[in-house]
Amino acid sequence: MKTFSGKVLFLDRSDINTDEIIPAKYLTEITKEALKPYLLEDLFLEGFSTKDLENKAVIVTRENFGCGSSREHAPWALQVNEINVVIAENFARIFRQNMYNCGMFAIELSKETIDYLFKTYGGKDIAMSIDVDESKIMIQADEKSETLEFKVGEFDKTLVKEGGWVGYADKNY
Repeated sequence: MKTFSGKVLFLDRSDINTDEIIPAKYLTEITKEALKPYLLEDLFLEGFSTKDLENKAVIVTRENFGCGSSREHAPWALQVNEINVVIAENFARIFRQNMYNCGMFAIELSKETIDYLFKTYGGKDIAMSIDVDESKIMIQADEKSETLEFKVGEFDKTLVKEGGWVGYADKNY
């Protein structure tokens, strides 16, 4: 069983684009690690500071996350900051696939469920665990815990379990 777990960062905005995830001026960096300090540097969201990223492993946000250019650098910048799960209403198609290609989770939940998560847990110190095999999200807050189910294609699930395309190819080719 593969799981991802950790503290949650709530970003209450739609249409967070790849230039906000990792600014284009850093795309000349030659290692993923070099992207680490610049994650969400250009995100303008009231009350947000890049210090909010410390010790976070999951992002919960609104719709159309990862819109903009098709660069892989956006998932890489998340990954080197140990954020391996983004939960949103939906994702830009190429960003979503880049997440899976890197062995990361882009989980889509209904608008109603995302609204519920923000209303119930937004601004609170919570943790989530994502069970890849069972397609479940376990939420733990001081006063409450619950489990949500999500749907993901079997091949995307396989990519996550194998650590992305490179791991999948090493195992299968």
